[in-house]
Amino acid sequence: MKTRAVVIPAAHTVELREVELKPLGADDVLIQTTLTSISAGTERMLLNGVMPHPMLQFPVVPGYETVGRVIEAGENARAWLGKRVYVGGNYGFVGVNPAFGGQSAHIVAPQSHLTDLLSLTDEQGVLLALAATALHGIDVAQIPDARPHSQDRTEPGLGSGFCNLLVLGQGIVGQLAARFARARGARVTVADKVESRLRLSSADVKLKIENGALKGEDGSSFSTLDTQFDVLVDATGKMEAIAAHLMSVKRGGRVVLLGYYDRIDLPYMPAFLRELTFAVSKEWAPGDLARARDAIIAGQLEVHPLITHCMRADEAPRAFEVAFNDPDCVKMILSWT
Repeated sequence: MKTRAVVIPAAHTVELREVELKPLGADDVLIQTTLTSISAGTERMLLNGVMPHPMLQFPVVPGYETVGRVIEAGENARAWLGKRVYVGGNYGFVGVNPAFGGQSAHIVAPQSHLTDLLSLTDEQGVLLALAATALHGIDVAQIPDARPHSQDRTEPGLGSGFCNLLVLGQGIVGQLAARFARARGARVTVADKVESRLRLSSADVKLKIENGALKGEDGSSFSTLDTQFDVLVDATGKMEAIAAHLMSVKRGGRVVLLGYYDRIDLPYMPAFLRELTFAVSKEWAPGDLARARDAIIAGQLEVHPLITHCMRADEAPRAFEVAFNDPDCVKMILSWT
């Protein structure tokens, strides 16, 4: 079977091509895609030819955020027929590599890689991978569920398990991490350079980064040295952003690296003085996709406003350019129907 897919034939080139799918195995399904999402982190590295993954062999089909409907199934996977699902990539191309292959009008995947959307909309479902990644980051940050003790959240440290959290970066993962932390009753401060991202943020305190300095919503100067955070979560992917705020973390606090970094390069003295613990959060763990889905269904966090841009799949080259270069673009999705 042939289908349309976004193909990166070489670094810095995006095309929409016809590709061939492998036949279904007994445990596989065929999904007709409705929406995909462009990852401004992973797919930017792929397009630049620097993705640290063995599947980076051009030509490649990118993408790991796909939702659609199961239209065919192997003999062992017939229970999935007709269901709307999230799937993290395509596992059945001929002559082109998947990395991870989700930007395709049709997907061949094993049933073990499907997540039933249940009552989620397609727009909510296409964010599941990043929601699960953010949820895993909050788990790694060891943010306790303090909701029974959160009647008065005006002062840090109130109540058993209370957490005062700083999230650096309000791209899509930082936005979702802040939402999950607030759902657990944490007091959340967020910081970003882009005002439009801060307007979308769910936080107790929103700070604008201007020339390395932090300013409150009223334009006043703000020093994180005046506040001692229990946890700093970095979603910028920039070591220099983390370094500037290490002294704002309390003694014995925790720093979570939720971005991707070429090297870990941080000043030692602040970490030494604060006796900080550093933790790396890679991606979602088994069960996190379903947990994230259930949290959205339960109304614990709203994700739809984070989809700021939508374009047709046949506009993919332009969509990638916008997703990577427009600071107001928090999340770009492609429509395949």
